[in-house]
Amino acid sequence: MVIFSVSYSIPEEMGKGSLVGNIAQDLGLEIKRLISGKAKIYTRNSDEYIELNRERGVLLVKERIDREALCTETALCALHFQIILENPMEFYSVTVQITDINDNAPTFEKSEMKFKISESAITGAKFVLERAVDRDVGINDLQRYNLNPADNFALKVHSNADGNKNVEMVLQKPLDREKQEQISLVLTAVDGGEPQMTGTMLILITVLDANDNAPVFTQPTYKATVTENSPKGSVVATVTASDADQGSNSKITYSITNTLDNVRKVFEVNKETGVVSLIGDIDFEKARHFQINVLASDDGGLTDSCKLIVDVQDVNDNKPEINIMSKSTVISEDAEYNTVVTMINIEDLDSGENGKVQCFISENVPFILKTSTNNFYSLVTDSELDRETASEYNITVTCSDEGVPSLSSSVTLTLQISDVNDNAPVFERSSYEAYIVENNTPGLSIFTVKARDADWKQNARVSYILEDSSVNGVPVSSYVSVSADSGVIHAVRSLDYEQIKDFQFRVKAQDGGSPPLSSNVTVKILVQDQNDNPPQVLYPVQTGGSVVAEMVPRSADVGYLVTKVVAVDVDSGQNAWLSYKLQKATDRALFEVGLQNGEIRTVRQVTDKDAVKQRLSVIVEDNGQPSRSATVIVNVAVADSFPEVLSEFTDFPHDKEYNDNLTFYLVLALAVVSFLFITSLVVIISVKIYRWRQSRVLYQSNLPVIPYYPPRYSDTLGTGTLQHVYNYEVCRTTDSRKSDCKFGRAGSQNVLIMDPSSTGTMQRIQSEKSILDEPDSPVEVRVGGPVWTTLVTVTN
Repeated sequence: MVIFSVSYSIPEEMGKGSLVGNIAQDLGLEIKRLISGKAKIYTRNSDEYIELNRERGVLLVKERIDREALCTETALCALHFQIILENPMEFYSVTVQITDINDNAPTFEKSEMKFKISESAITGAKFVLERAVDRDVGINDLQRYNLNPADNFALKVHSNADGNKNVEMVLQKPLDREKQEQISLVLTAVDGGEPQMTGTMLILITVLDANDNAPVFTQPTYKATVTENSPKGSVVATVTASDADQGSNSKITYSITNTLDNVRKVFEVNKETGVVSLIGDIDFEKARHFQINVLASDDGGLTDSCKLIVDVQDVNDNKPEINIMSKSTVISEDAEYNTVVTMINIEDLDSGENGKVQCFISENVPFILKTSTNNFYSLVTDSELDRETASEYNITVTCSDEGVPSLSSSVTLTLQISDVNDNAPVFERSSYEAYIVENNTPGLSIFTVKARDADWKQNARVSYILEDSSVNGVPVSSYVSVSADSGVIHAVRSLDYEQIKDFQFRVKAQDGGSPPLSSNVTVKILVQDQNDNPPQVLYPVQTGGSVVAEMVPRSADVGYLVTKVVAVDVDSGQNAWLSYKLQKATDRALFEVGLQNGEIRTVRQVTDKDAVKQRLSVIVEDNGQPSRSATVIVNVAVADSFPEVLSEFTDFPHDKEYNDNLTFYLVLALAVVSFLFITSLVVIISVKIYRWRQSRVLYQSNLPVIPYYPPRYSDTLGTGTLQHVYNYEVCRTTDSRKSDCKFGRAGSQNVLIMDPSSTGTMQRIQSEKSILDEPDSPVEVRVGGPVWTTLVTVTN
């Protein structure tokens, strides 16, 4: 992180609201950046003397600044603070130098000093005077002293290494108590400001009788070391002075002459022994050294002075202070690498190794601490964030110094990770398969698809959408629907297993993020069969007005295959397993039906006593629950000749449907005849004459009866008599004397159709020899009036 800094210089005592500087211009920032970034001033101290005006981009004086109160012991005085901006986080260092003005006059702690000086004091004797203090610095500080009147004494000023000046009054002319017992002098301290300011102190001198020797310290400067936080009463050092005089003139008294500083609040000297001890608290962070001015005086008023330099030794008694300059409580999970989260300032008031601080954060977090400048740290992202892995971090920042023992402090930062739509919904399964029983109710709930989104709130709200597709050319939406909220799949229509056994489609799960993310899954619906279809008989074919008859020769043996009932069931599985049973029969002892194959066979030898016309009722049942069935009527002719069959089967009754149709046609015919009676009479007579002539030919014919078998069926028992297939069409009327007969070629049509309404007989139109000689030659017989048609096919 690049740190910019700017410096300003202002005099102290400026009025509130005074301009310090244009910070926006000097930092190259726009006003709107200061506003949007919520620019603010951060300072370590609680007192704020400078304020920031965001709208103008300037720094203003917030409180009156007194340089002497702000910077007590330093000549250079400056305010240091930082300007913090957010989004993104930035901070700039600002230094404001406070220059001194001459607003403080030199002052003496005492308004007067009293001396007792022996008249025997020799010329050159020195008397230490109290120093004046000027809180200003530089040229405004104390520059010189004046002593008036200067008849007997002169001033001597000594400059110390620390910049302070010691003032001494030197006797230039011997005193004479008899001439002047009391002497009054005025000491004036003058600074160098403009205008100059002064301070004065009155010096009162009492002239005593002779005291020839002044006290003398063993050394002009003493040095001592004291550890901070030492208990009160601890001895710092001992200063010693001696006086060559005797008696009361040799008795020495010690005192501390420091004036404005706080030395006399921390130290004291024993008046008699010169032992310097602690009476206050020693804090290295407040004062690292002290200079104690000790005065030794005898009863004769002679004095000497020395300096005691006390160095304070630091101990590790201050924990590092962690100051949060600016922090974010929420950060997006897609934050870029090195994004600043928090800025921290660390301060340890100790010095040396005790003031060196190292900071670190808790492990296993995607953040690191970076140091930008001295004692400033930035908490930045170190790797990718994933809210789904960790939605919140409690980051503990610990700072320890290098003292012995080491002191540390810590602070815990709570950081929420805001969600980004970076996870698509995921279905619980890679594909789904469900079952539904056919003939379901529309709207029936089939099953539920479920997808989960690892994101949060709106980004995790999943909606389900049925993708467009078709099933056998029909939109899938006409079969099923999907609930957008719950993922429940409903059947839109009733399904039929016989029409569609299974189908599949795709469901899309889409979240509510922006942009939305989605995934899809394949769903397969399997329709389960119900026993909703009865068996359908394919053979023998049941016609509305005709009778299908199977021929059995009287010479047929036991097990002779009469015919085979063929049926199918459009259901599947056990619902399509068919069984055949003989329900009714003219003679139950003559025939049986195969349970599994529907074959009708004889169970005994056919005799002459058996009726020619046999009627069998066969029931076909499936294996469903409940089972369904169909019934077929099989007419069997037990005969060796075709005329015998014809004569017997003319008595078969019509079924109801055929009779209904016949009635309709008869009524219609009567209506037509009534309407056209006269015209039709002539036509009818002509037709009758024509039929009579034709029936004469048919009456003389003797047609053979051909056995009949199911289509393309072979008698496995070998009881048939014909080795080829023949098709015959016989057409006749009730007047059998005139007819046309047609015998077709060998073919595969094996149907015997008899019209029970015919009561006439068929006679041979040609000799049997002509028919047998030319089996492939078609012969057509046409007879006027009602027609009875028989197609006989024999396969052997």
